[in-house]
Amino acid sequence: MYGKAFAPEYQGALTTLSVNSSLTDVLAAGTEQLRAAERAGARAEAARSGLAVAEAHRRLGQVAEADRAWKASYRTAREAGDAAAMAWALWSGGTLARQRGALPLAWRLLRLAAELGEHAGDIVVRGYSLAGMAETGRIQGDYAAVTALHEQLLAEARKRGEARHTVWALEGIAQIHRNTGAYDTAYAMFEEAAGIAARAEDRRGHAWALRGLADLVSVRDQDPDRALELLSEAEVSCRAMNLSGALAYNHKMRANVLYRAGRYEQARDVYTQSLAEFEAMSEPRGRALARLGLVKSLARLGRDRAATDADLTDLARVLENIGLRHAGRMVEGARVELGLVAPAASSDTEVAR
Repeated sequence: MYGKAFAPEYQGALTTLSVNSSLTDVLAAGTEQLRAAERAGARAEAARSGLAVAEAHRRLGQVAEADRAWKASYRTAREAGDAAAMAWALWSGGTLARQRGALPLAWRLLRLAAELGEHAGDIVVRGYSLAGMAETGRIQGDYAAVTALHEQLLAEARKRGEARHTVWALEGIAQIHRNTGAYDTAYAMFEEAAGIAARAEDRRGHAWALRGLADLVSVRDQDPDRALELLSEAEVSCRAMNLSGALAYNHKMRANVLYRAGRYEQARDVYTQSLAEFEAMSEPRGRALARLGLVKSLARLGRDRAATDADLTDLARVLENIGLRHAGRMVEGARVELGLVAPAASSDTEVAR
């Protein structure tokens, strides 16, 4: 039903690159092709090579370089009159904005990318841009607004037999089910995503699916050792492809699993590691979530209650500024869990990426 996964963001002379290519290799090949296209005055090719450069920088956590690269790709595509390449550059910029925690900007750029992609007749960039909008809303916790869009995109991807996009949509819907307590449904969808990704040789999608399964094995089945095994398997792919962001989120989930199992010293150390990884790539959402876990771990290890409460107050502000609608519930839940306030309505929401 599904063919081998491919990476449509690797375009022009770079279409031979695999979805599983190491990002350092993608960056080297993209930069070489970009320079050659610039020397030849081939603007359309330069724009499309520049897209691969932007995406490699973004996924390596090199935010400033990624920002310069997608903007340069957009300018070059506009000069070439290539509307589809302009849309792809906007998609890259919108995805970077979401990664940086600039969610309103992400919405704006991704909406423009979807509109331009539709105008250009490029259904793939349109689909990826709509997917980016759906993921941005899911991260914000606005499930009512984006669940239908996730399901629409899943149906479109299944119809086209597009494995990579099917895996993405399944994982997104699964995460919504996980966050709303439908653990069995979430597990089945993550399991399906992992199977499709494995058969399509989509190592990135497979790693994210294993992370989702590990989370549920920890929460639903209370089997931390099995969860840690799944995360170790996913980490192999993250390291092989130099997926800095995915690796940082993998480590944060590892810390979550350790924390739930009461292994607070180990959790503290892994939260500290993931926090440093998020800081190195200027990823504010991951940084705040890793910091929240670290604060909870330190509290369990006997840290002063007043210092813990002060950190949680600051984290509530940081998470709210990022635009996470469930931020208040997350922090309030931590306060209840740690005995800082009397029990009240709280949430165990955990965003996926």
